[in-house]
Amino acid sequence: MNSLLKYLLILLGLISVIINIVLICLNSNRLPKCRPTSRPQESLLDKHSNKSLVFADLTAEEYKSVRDYMWGQKELKISRSFTAKPSENFLFLIDLSLPRKADVLRYLDANGQKPAREAIVVVFNGERGYLKEYVVGPLPGPLQHRDVTQKKYNTPTLPFTARTVTIGEYVELFKLFYQVFQKLEKPLRESFGYIPQKRELLPFEGMPRGIKSGDRKTWVSFFRDFNGMYVHPVGFEMLINHESSNTSQWTIDKLMYNGQYFENIDKFLVDYQAGSIKKIVNKNILNYASLKPREKPSGLGPQQYYLQGKRFSVQNNQVIYLDWSFAFGLSSLTGMRVFDIRFKGARIAYELSVQEAMSVYGSVTPGMMLTKFLDSSIGIGRFAHELVRGIDCPYAATYVDTYRYIDTNVTQRFRNSICVFEHDIGRPLRRHFSDFFHNGYGGMANSALVFRTITAIGNYDYIWDFIFYQSGSVEAKVHATGYISSSYKIDGSLKYGHQVAENVLGNIHTHFINFKVDLDILGVKNIFQTKDMIYKEVSLPWIPSEKAKIPQLVEQQIGTEKEAAMLHNAKTPRYLHIASNQTNRWGHQRSYRLQVVSFAGDHLPESESVEKSMSWARYKVAITKHKDEEQTSSSLFGQNYMWTPFVDFSKYIEDNEVIDNEDLVAWVTAGFLHIPHAEDIPNTVTVGNGGGVILRPHNYFDEDPSINSPDGVYFGQGLESDCEYNKMACLEKDQCSSTLEPFTYHGFEGVMKFE
Repeated sequence: MNSLLKYLLILLGLISVIINIVLICLNSNRLPKCRPTSRPQESLLDKHSNKSLVFADLTAEEYKSVRDYMWGQKELKISRSFTAKPSENFLFLIDLSLPRKADVLRYLDANGQKPAREAIVVVFNGERGYLKEYVVGPLPGPLQHRDVTQKKYNTPTLPFTARTVTIGEYVELFKLFYQVFQKLEKPLRESFGYIPQKRELLPFEGMPRGIKSGDRKTWVSFFRDFNGMYVHPVGFEMLINHESSNTSQWTIDKLMYNGQYFENIDKFLVDYQAGSIKKIVNKNILNYASLKPREKPSGLGPQQYYLQGKRFSVQNNQVIYLDWSFAFGLSSLTGMRVFDIRFKGARIAYELSVQEAMSVYGSVTPGMMLTKFLDSSIGIGRFAHELVRGIDCPYAATYVDTYRYIDTNVTQRFRNSICVFEHDIGRPLRRHFSDFFHNGYGGMANSALVFRTITAIGNYDYIWDFIFYQSGSVEAKVHATGYISSSYKIDGSLKYGHQVAENVLGNIHTHFINFKVDLDILGVKNIFQTKDMIYKEVSLPWIPSEKAKIPQLVEQQIGTEKEAAMLHNAKTPRYLHIASNQTNRWGHQRSYRLQVVSFAGDHLPESESVEKSMSWARYKVAITKHKDEEQTSSSLFGQNYMWTPFVDFSKYIEDNEVIDNEDLVAWVTAGFLHIPHAEDIPNTVTVGNGGGVILRPHNYFDEDPSINSPDGVYFGQGLESDCEYNKMACLEKDQCSSTLEPFTYHGFEGVMKFE
């Protein structure tokens, strides 16, 4: 027994030694963890400034302060309910009121007085049947309010039917739906498998709500109760009249079932029971709209991390990245915006912002037939939910929370709803390999900073990017994904799209996106130039009898707003510039070029009664003289009052002001035509579905500024391993494994609830 015990102890000792040797070998090959160093801060050419806060969104405390102040105004009688009825007074929106540009520039550039911090407040007055807009400030207090409706919209009140449908109104609409469903339970069950409280029919509404100003008559289409309902239409639609603030007066004015129209519920029931209509027979189907992978995911794609720490910094509402700095915000209505964009300390643009996203649909069924969505009337920024690490943005990106107050009674926090990251585009910014004479290589990876948010507005998800390149260029672009809108396939449907599933039509539609680009090139006194080419026939100097057509530069300075309104259907010069009268070293006017990237469909004809509400989409680019009163190209009230809009962008151009040596604003429209196809099921992909504008320096510098980038690489023959100008040759010295934060997600905290 003693010998056995001795051998057993020796064996255990040998096993322990072997295990320790294995562990030592494994750990000796393990890379150290990447840790942030002081080097990123050293790479920043600017320092953070609290002056950026002049553009900052309201804080949670400021939203609460404004809300409590407005609630305290007894004469306004504002309901405190989250689901206030249309007949009650409701505080719909609180958002930042942007200060006047001249006041901000004095504060930023000349140490002037800080502009007052104020909030815009929109109140729906259901008791008296009108809408009002107020400015509340100064924050933090003592607070006062002033009515700005007359000043802003040239009318003392706005019509009540111009309001956005609130959650409180949806609650009342859903009650009406359920009353109808109770009456129609048998045909709905036989046709669509409807089972109360178990297998519902889900609504999707068309807009605008009628055919003339003052209407509030909405066609509502119904869909199967599936995740991804938007591509599961059932062929049943209702026209609801909800003009009155008294919900007891709401009516069902028409029904459509399988392409057949009925004047009322009773008429439909009689015809259905008599068998005199073409019935839809329910068929149980699988949910082809599900985004759950058809096969279990088996691995991870490439991940990005920072070998030497992040080369950008986010503090308050300011981002600094190498030569760049800018302030940022997220409007509940218009979405992402950045201000005071500077490169190497010089302001390039005062504002770059999303203004509007618009879609026009075609269909043979009423729910989609007249639909034209103006998303800022619903709220583009309103639907910026939490971004998913590693999918929506790189895992190691910096994430920023935002706060909003829209259609609610409490300030809402949306965690991680903006992300900022540096990203290798995967294609060199520039490079050259010298094969002749002087053999060598010079190049530079295209690392750029991306500022992103994603807004899920109903069926569509829009990915908004502002990208800052080391060459001094800025790109604003959008990509669309999410679900297509669809309708039930009936006779004549295929004129308006393609069939994408059984009895499902993907409806043809346009996407138009409007950006505001307030460039300030070496100050606010700028001009608008165009450049293009023509072929000019010239004699060859060495053979005068011979001629050749040679490309020649054509330059023009545009003098008025009407001349500078570049219609989508007209031929426009290829180079559009906002320029300074100052010149670079070579005698050329320093400028930035507007390069539009677009695959837009045709704009709605101007003869259409609702076109004025989206008149900005007439123009690929329009240049106007800056006015604080012309702050946006659309408005909160555009969707539901399209026939006589309170903001008609075309009027910004009608006065035809001189734009020579003035503070200029470019309004840029991009987009794409979407003809849905089978591959849009289950989801539309981002590839090819987008557009935007690139702001490119054009003779602004004396040479490409990226030649001074720390990312440049150069080596000659025989010096391939020299690290002095080629950090790639010594990459192994900087190798480490990434330190990643744990995966978390709180995005479902901010979803709409109708109860």
